[in-house]
Amino acid sequence: MRLPDTAHTSRPWRIHEVTRDFRLEDVWELPTPGGREDFPQLVRLIVSFDPSQSSSAAVRTLFAIRSRLGDVLGLDRPQADLGARVPSLRDRLPVDLRDTTPGSDSHALPFTRLYFLADEWAAELANRTVHGVIHLGWVPDGTGAYRGQMAILVKPHGRRGTAYMAAIAPFRHLIVYPAIIRQIERGWRARPHERTPTGGRLLPSIPVPPPR
Repeated sequence: MRLPDTAHTSRPWRIHEVTRDFRLEDVWELPTPGGREDFPQLVRLIVSFDPSQSSSAAVRTLFAIRSRLGDVLGLDRPQADLGARVPSLRDRLPVDLRDTTPGSDSHALPFTRLYFLADEWAAELANRTVHGVIHLGWVPDGTGAYRGQMAILVKPHGRRGTAYMAAIAPFRHLIVYPAIIRQIERGWRARPHERTPTGGRLLPSIPVPPPR
């Protein structure tokens, strides 16, 4: 379910400290009920997502089209990546967040992890159209349980980036994200139930299995 912006902006997430010049594009409630210590399982599920293997034919098709356009228009060339066209947000991180293990968690998506906490995970990507951030939070639901929340933040690159985000908005809202969230729900229900002690500490090195 799509949520109002305040569901993200009203919470004291650490991501606010480094994305003040980014625009909050979407906030989604994830159908992932769990306990306080289950957040790493959600992160594993998200980073193992492969759009090319989605159960939704529409999602597979849209991502294939985007990949082809990226090749033709040069949207994803190395010159447009993090550290080339734009500096990584890791350069803005406070010291305590910067000390968490960097790296790319995702094997199928071009995201690079920014940080991983007991109740937050954030990763970034950059290409010729946008500098984007995906943020996951683990939110108490008021009954003693928790659920996932996903936010997308973007910083478009000029008119091209603004036009690109406007053009894909209907597809994201009506097709892509609803299909992805349904897949997340199925994966969450099918996951092996495990417990990872956190005690509120940073979680810099939780192993993330490759996608099956």
